[in-house]
Amino acid sequence: MDYTLAIENAPDTIASGTGLLLLHPSIGETDRIDTDFLKTDTDHFLVVSTRTTAREVEQKLEHYDVDEDRAVILDTLSVERGYSRRGADDVHYVSSPDDLDGIVEKTREFLSSHDGKVRVSVDSLTEMIYYADDEGVYEATKQLLELLADHDAVGIFHLSKEVHDQSTLDEFTELFDGVVDLGDDGSVSVDFQ
Repeated sequence: MDYTLAIENAPDTIASGTGLLLLHPSIGETDRIDTDFLKTDTDHFLVVSTRTTAREVEQKLEHYDVDEDRAVILDTLSVERGYSRRGADDVHYVSSPDDLDGIVEKTREFLSSHDGKVRVSVDSLTEMIYYADDEGVYEATKQLLELLADHDAVGIFHLSKEVHDQSTLDEFTELFDGVVDLGDDGSVSVDFQ
């Protein structure tokens, strides 16, 4: 099964099981790429949000005209920050961005319970590393990529190229089928392994 890929300078389609790494500047405008990825050729999608709360994700989806009926959000921040939270069919919580086992398990549950063309966005690995550590997040990322392959889904994983040293960037890049590199000027280059 192929998925349409609405990212400039990228192939028109990617195969199921494909994981993309979105390398971006710290203040890069990733929302446009992320939402184009999520709203194109998609029956259901999961946003694993380690940077913003579920409410902020909902606002982003609405702003970029993404069909929220197809969305499930995994909020990793609200519990730790003490915000009020109401569980719903389409919003789930784990205790914090370093609850890597919880993130993997909630992603597994989502992929197991949704059919059709399914996408996952992890925004962001940088935040997970900040709360946990490189090694733990690397292993969790491998598990998430295996889940994508097992369930014929596709995913995009955000990583800030200004925060991590080159060896960390290289290590994570090697895990992915393709890399989307967002420049400071908003330009996009794409490299498939």
